[in-house]
Amino acid sequence: MKNEIAVDEIAVQIADERYLSYVDTILTTIADAAKVRGTGIAKRSPEYIEQKIKEGKAIIALAGEEFAGFCYIETWGNKKFVANSGLIVVEKYRGNGLAKQIKRKAFELSRVRYPDAKIFGLTTGLAVMKINSELGYKPVTFSELTNDEAFWKGCQSCVNYDILQRTNRKHCLCTGMLFDPAKDKEK
Repeated sequence: MKNEIAVDEIAVQIADERYLSYVDTILTTIADAAKVRGTGIAKRSPEYIEQKIKEGKAIIALAGEEFAGFCYIETWGNKKFVANSGLIVVEKYRGNGLAKQIKRKAFELSRVRYPDAKIFGLTTGLAVMKINSELGYKPVTFSELTNDEAFWKGCQSCVNYDILQRTNRKHCLCTGMLFDPAKDKEK
């Protein structure tokens, strides 16, 4: 059963320094969701999330002053790749399309700031896979994603890191998905 919360009453916007007070709530929400789902998620420090917000590389969703969701973007491989990461929606706001709105805003931000970059994500969630597909992402092997060591180092805090390491970064429980603007232009 879907929640009875009107998504159109939630502001989905690019975060800036006015929203730094939400950092701890964002990190707690991400950590709690990972525990409930029992899936891996790369942990980020408060300083890292603060940096994304200060750089204008984060999307925040608010119902009035109440935190409802979040996502951020990061570049890899000399800005040839952009990852949309850390997508989270507070439980009471799930089931109403808010994740799709946040993800779309992050995708748009990525396309504006880095129009020629390939946009990618790793996920274990079917809902995120569906959203990514609607945005034009395709499932790919990990070899098609960035080879930037700093990106893959971020996976070390995930509970499934041993799988990634054991398979020489070829397999994991996550699905890699990629939007290639060059292929999109061909259409």
